[in-house]
Amino acid sequence: MNLPNKLTCVRMAMIPFFVIFMMVPIPGLDYMVCRYIALAIFIIASLTDMLDGKIARKYNLVTDFGKFMDPLADKLLVCTAMICLIDSGDLPAWVVIIIIAREFIISGFRLVASDNGIVIAASWWGKIKTVTQMVMIIFLMLKLPGQPAYIIGQILIYAAMILTVISLCDYLMKNKGVLANQK
Repeated sequence: MNLPNKLTCVRMAMIPFFVIFMMVPIPGLDYMVCRYIALAIFIIASLTDMLDGKIARKYNLVTDFGKFMDPLADKLLVCTAMICLIDSGDLPAWVVIIIIAREFIISGFRLVASDNGIVIAASWWGKIKTVTQMVMIIFLMLKLPGQPAYIIGQILIYAAMILTVISLCDYLMKNKGVLANQK
């Protein structure tokens, strides 16, 4: 297993630790201390996402495992964090439902394409969407006080949701022939 794939596996292995620090009361640790530890885990995991892709492309280490598992690891990390933010009251459930529904639709679409020998690469809209979601999660996890922080948080939530819908439409429009030409 090459380095980018190991980084993807490390990212997935970090998710349970993120959940523990975000959701499980730990005796002797303040809630916000645990939340900041979870935030640090999320940031490190997010950085491995950028790093594994750069290494894979730079050193020609792109593998089928990486093509499949890297986006899956991203989805698991981001969706897990958003679900935790519902429980803490920082993110409305309806926003998370829209975002997760998009991920299921695209994953299903990619499976149909794969069955027809077509690989659908991530688009720029999808990458911008992911970065925006990660920035939103980081900002919401900081739990900054005051009206300006609230307004920034709301802007990030709506930006993430809008980019989610735009990236879904982009994927479907660019690849509409996949459904028409299936086996």
